[in-house]
Amino acid sequence: SVPRCRLNKRLLDISVVKGEPAELSCTVSRHDVAGTWFKDGLKLTSMEGVLLEKEGLVHKLIITKVEDIHAGKYRFEGGDVKTEASIFVEDPPQVDKVLLQNLTSIPTVAKAGQNVKIKIPFEGRLPVGAMWLKDRMELVDDARIRVDKTETYTMLSITSCERKDCGDYKVRLKNDSGVLEINLKLMVIDKPQPPAGPIKIVESSANDITIQWKPPKDDGGKPVQRYIVESLQVGKNDWVTLGETPRSCTTFTTNKVEQDMSYYFRVRAVSAEGTSDALESDEVKAVSKATPGAPDPPEIISASRDAITISWKAPRKTGSSQIVGYIVQKRKKGTMIWLPVNSVPIADKKLKMTSLKKGLQYEFRVAAVNAAGVGDASEPSQAVTARDSTKPPGQVQDLKVSSSDSSSVTLTWNRPEAKDGSHVKGYEVEMRSSNNLNWTKCNALPIAVTTYTVKGLQAEEMYFLRVRALNDSGPGEAAELEAYIEAPPPVVSPRLLIDDTVKSFLLIKAGNTIRVNIPFEASPDPVVTWLKDGLSLPNRATINTEDGTTQLLIGAAEYADSGNYTVEVQNGLGKRQTFSFQVQVTDIPQSPGPIRLEENVPNTVTVIWEPSPSEKWERDLYYTVLKCESRKGLWHVVGDLIYTNKFTFTKLIPGRDYYFRVLAKNSLGASGPSETVKPWSIKKTKADFQVRPQKYRGVNQNQPPRFLVPLKPHVVTTGSECHMSCAVGGHPAPKITWYKDSRDLSSDPTYFCTNDFGVCSLVVLGVTKHDEGEYMVEATNELGRAFTKAFLTIKGKN
Repeated sequence: SVPRCRLNKRLLDISVVKGEPAELSCTVSRHDVAGTWFKDGLKLTSMEGVLLEKEGLVHKLIITKVEDIHAGKYRFEGGDVKTEASIFVEDPPQVDKVLLQNLTSIPTVAKAGQNVKIKIPFEGRLPVGAMWLKDRMELVDDARIRVDKTETYTMLSITSCERKDCGDYKVRLKNDSGVLEINLKLMVIDKPQPPAGPIKIVESSANDITIQWKPPKDDGGKPVQRYIVESLQVGKNDWVTLGETPRSCTTFTTNKVEQDMSYYFRVRAVSAEGTSDALESDEVKAVSKATPGAPDPPEIISASRDAITISWKAPRKTGSSQIVGYIVQKRKKGTMIWLPVNSVPIADKKLKMTSLKKGLQYEFRVAAVNAAGVGDASEPSQAVTARDSTKPPGQVQDLKVSSSDSSSVTLTWNRPEAKDGSHVKGYEVEMRSSNNLNWTKCNALPIAVTTYTVKGLQAEEMYFLRVRALNDSGPGEAAELEAYIEAPPPVVSPRLLIDDTVKSFLLIKAGNTIRVNIPFEASPDPVVTWLKDGLSLPNRATINTEDGTTQLLIGAAEYADSGNYTVEVQNGLGKRQTFSFQVQVTDIPQSPGPIRLEENVPNTVTVIWEPSPSEKWERDLYYTVLKCESRKGLWHVVGDLIYTNKFTFTKLIPGRDYYFRVLAKNSLGASGPSETVKPWSIKKTKADFQVRPQKYRGVNQNQPPRFLVPLKPHVVTTGSECHMSCAVGGHPAPKITWYKDSRDLSSDPTYFCTNDFGVCSLVVLGVTKHDEGEYMVEATNELGRAFTKAFLTIKGKN
């Protein structure tokens, strides 16, 4: 006997994006089975774009490019086997790939004052919603900005664009099949702003004046090429061009001045887009002579209760003539008033002062004098007490090297013993290399702490280091040690150690902490830089880098913290590595707005609601619609994965009251519901008809049953309501019986069956997976029998 054909692999439901290829396949157990394909109950012989193939035991239905016409229920029959599956066609918004690449990779550039129009044609199942955002805020029409949308394109128009229009823009296209987001950048080019002020007078003399300024805060989008410097002599009307400087130079010296005359100066920045407005200076006078600069602070040579001796060095700038002497001033520590020590300039750079009050602390300063007058005074000296000198401090204790690297050494020590170190005012550190006998001071002023880092040392070199305590009597005995500077560690190019613990996408609930640890290796220690969307991190972000790990920390995340974060490690040799990851801050959506109900098509209700406020920043938000048939009844899902703000419910049963509620959902959960207040109902109506007596009975009007409208396949989501119907004719009126998988449903209370003048309906409330199967309607009268079949497919919720 011939073995029975078995089904080794059944057809499976598939969902395909419009324009993509699709394939249904099943496997049977015998090679001689030819098989037949059906679509929506009709035999497939030929259909544009559909290929039927057989490869051994495998039977395939191939669609080269899926269109809306290809959606439906497909069935394969061959030998003793039969299997069915559905093709669902998704048609999300799409933009031409070349245009999309250009929009996202090439910024749109416009000059200030020009009109900007960015038009984006799109395709997709209507209706397609379009939203334009800048800096996460939706753009609304105003005097300059307008957003247009048709069924085929959306366009942003900006009249007379300005620099503030620069930035990152996002276009969000959404329909029932999905969401497409397009990120693009707009750059507005303008002439630079004026240089940043104020103009500083670096030096002024009888022969020349030097001015200084800062680059513009905004270069207009094009780099500054040069600066133009002009002057105006007080009392005249015409500005004179003095010259130009390159972009890297923000100082200018002119010798086109006359002694004792006053001038104004102005500077303009020049770029490829034009010349900025001018930055003007205050009035500047070309002085006839220059006084000396300030000397360094004087040093204390000795101190006693009767006298204090100080010394100083000549200033680096002597002015326009030779220094003829110095003026010394004193003040009591903590006061603001300086008193002259000598009224006549002294030529020596050393002075012994008497007439001091015992026990008081004094500070001293020095000013040089030349033919132009008294110059600037030095900074104050160290405070010194007028008292007899004490014993120099003892030797510091426990001097040692606490740490070192290839270019520095850190020393630590303890104060001298109490009997020797009670009056220690500070410490000085000195060093010399092994091939140099001269000691060099490492600190210009005494240091108060007992640790110091000596920097700038040569690798693989021996150094001698010593530390001495200081008090009013001078330095104490030195403590000395030697230190060998090791060779620098081998150079290790910076490398980010990215593993499975480092995610490229983070979904953070608003209010939670964003904490990202990125390990790395490098030698020497690299410079670590963090960026958000190509810019510096906001002030709320904290970066901590130590022990080969850099951490980003943001407490209480906000929606504005969403974006693309980049970490970069770079060493001194210019080698670097970067890693970027996306952060999406989200939360359970807010509830949708009020609901209104409309009857746009007879015997249906369209549920329309105001969008959830979360829709502006949540790209994966969708809606679920539920209904119940009494105030205390159970709620059933009738629509899910809805990306628009309306839903039409068609399975209304006359005489029942319906209440509806809408939830907003995302990956974190569902919002609170928005509910209707009043019920929606359709009244039962009785058909008005009259029985007209037949005029004659010569014609036999009896007819066997026949189906005028057959059953159609249905695909329904778990928990929703299914409404199946067909139309039948015949005389006498046929008896109608519903079956599921050959089981009579007449006495099953879970199915609601009606027959209104030949329109036969079956309602399944709250469908489950058990309701999936083949349904059949049988019509019988005394003249014959007819039937129609259809398959009900149940889809689980996502």
